Amino acid sequence: MSDWEDRRNLSVEYLADRAKFVRLETLRLTRIAGAGHYSSTFSCAELLSALYYGHLRIDPQNPTWPDRDRFILSKGHAAIGLYPILADLGFFPPTELDNFTRLGSAFGDHPDMKKITGIDFSSGSLGHGLSVAVGMALAGRITRRDYRTYCMLGDGELNEGQIWEAAMAAGQFKLQGLVAIVDRNQLSIDGPTEKVMSVEPIHERFAAFGWDVRRIDGHDLPTILQTLDDLKPAGRGKPQMIVADTIKGRGVKYMELSLDWHVGNLVGQDYDDAWAEIEAGLQPRNKENA
Repeated sequence: MSDWEDRRNLSVEYLADRAKFVRLETLRLTRIAGAGHYSSTFSCAELLSALYYGHLRIDPQNPTWPDRDRFILSKGHAAIGLYPILADLGFFPPTELDNFTRLGSAFGDHPDMKKITGIDFSSGSLGHGLSVAVGMALAGRITRRDYRTYCMLGDGELNEGQIWEAAMAAGQFKLQGLVAIVDRNQLSIDGPTEKVMSVEPIHERFAAFGWDVRRIDGHDLPTILQTLDDLKPAGRGKPQMIVADTIKGRGVKYMELSLDWHVGNLVGQDYDDAWAEIEAGLQPRNKENA
């Protein structure tokens, strides 16, 4: 059995621990850099954990394996949470992160696929990822490979027109091997998404473009895993969308659904308190705010 197949059998408890690891490493790396994207990363910690430890067909020992699944982090500012996972899986030594964003480091605020092993897409200005994912999915069809292409989007970047051009193209070309995941954490840097530029009903809008859409709790690992397991294989059919309802800042109570922590830097007792809260584990969600 291959390593990626072994990882599919990891327990929910282990995956929850890895989501906690993502949040703690986000704290640590932000302290090194002097600033970082806490809340945007915390909202997708469970999603990243489930994908990388429990689902994606990847091989850290063969990172350019032609049949690997592709993953595009379109909301590239959450790379601070992806880097530790890649290091943990063995794509590169974890010590390489100790100089995060420092002069000479390969690891910037957004990922660079030419510098970092395991990264499939260099992000920057948001809104481009889904278009690139469409191209990768088409390339898989042309080369007769059965990999899936995954693209994680922020809900705020759905304001970009290019997203909807890509959504229309994916439906037209029947890219069943394309899986988009919207981290629906309810806030963008400018405010609540529904006040800045309404994106709802997301599921109905993508469905109108010919997508097969599922909407789930993006912090519930059993649900995430089951949804990923239920995905259809690459082929001709509807592209697949997962709208993951999440809470921006999930894991540190005063960051949750707060506009103050899109970018920030914790120091002193504030840092220690946030670390302790994450270590203690997630508290049950307030369904009224879910």
